[in-house]
Amino acid sequence: MKDKLINHSSLEDFYQRNGASLPAGIAREIGHFNVFESEKLFDKKTGDRIMPYSRRAYYKISWLRGKSKAEYADKTIDIRQNALLFATPKIPYHWLPEDHHQTGMFCIFTSDFFSSGQSGMVLDELPIFQPGQFSVFQLSDEEIKEIEYIFQKMHKEMSTDYKYKYDLLRNLVMELIHYGQKLQPMSALSNTQNASERISSLFIELLERQFPLESLNQRLNLRAAKDYADRLAIHVNHLNKVLKEVTGNTTTQLISKRVIQEAKILLRQTNWNIAEISYSLGFEDQAHFSNFFKKQTTFTPVTFRL
Repeated sequence: MKDKLINHSSLEDFYQRNGASLPAGIAREIGHFNVFESEKLFDKKTGDRIMPYSRRAYYKISWLRGKSKAEYADKTIDIRQNALLFATPKIPYHWLPEDHHQTGMFCIFTSDFFSSGQSGMVLDELPIFQPGQFSVFQLSDEEIKEIEYIFQKMHKEMSTDYKYKYDLLRNLVMELIHYGQKLQPMSALSNTQNASERISSLFIELLERQFPLESLNQRLNLRAAKDYADRLAIHVNHLNKVLKEVTGNTTTQLISKRVIQEAKILLRQTNWNIAEISYSLGFEDQAHFSNFFKKQTTFTPVTFRL
């Protein structure tokens, strides 16, 4: 089920799939930003514009015109005509158009695009990109005009040679973000069909995307069951119940097994000291990690490494 739902989607994958050109040099200089008219893009392989669950490496703000659905772990949002959707790399979702007249615009950008600017903005600190909520907003006729104006201004600015155009584009993206944060999110409906399989797959995807640990600069951010439940916008008890039914293990057991697997690799295949491994795996101190490792394996980290 996992392979059917989840794909890795880098920026290069996005451009190749949609037949668009990757702007030369932009990723090296300022992170990445681009804006598109959605009706001009399509999947070159399938000819459609269905967006699968994927590990997107970028943020996305979409102005959607036409009937569609946005599916999250166990919730579905029905989009009747016009909506504004904010997507973060941390929360997988599935966009499914329901008619042949889908239009609108969207922009994609990386966190580096904002951290490279003067403000040093951290996107994940903004309310609209926080886990545990669905950032999809229905638009009125007046709001559509205002959103379209911002997107069209972005689109026009991308073709200019203005020296400070990316500073201006950052401001326009922030205008969209603040606009969305003032709107009332759309209601999500419970979706029981295949929900357990989808929740299980998305949990595993969130768990696996943190590995492998290849640098001392990396650290696990999701360590507790509640961390994963918040990202999937479901209650932690519901996540535990689903994972127990599907896998036979609790959320904590699945996390512990994967952490131990990575700990063994780091102990045997790197020269990192125990404190460094402990920190990278998200433990508060070396003693806590040593106790955890011994409880799971009957060995201390030092003994296992010998």
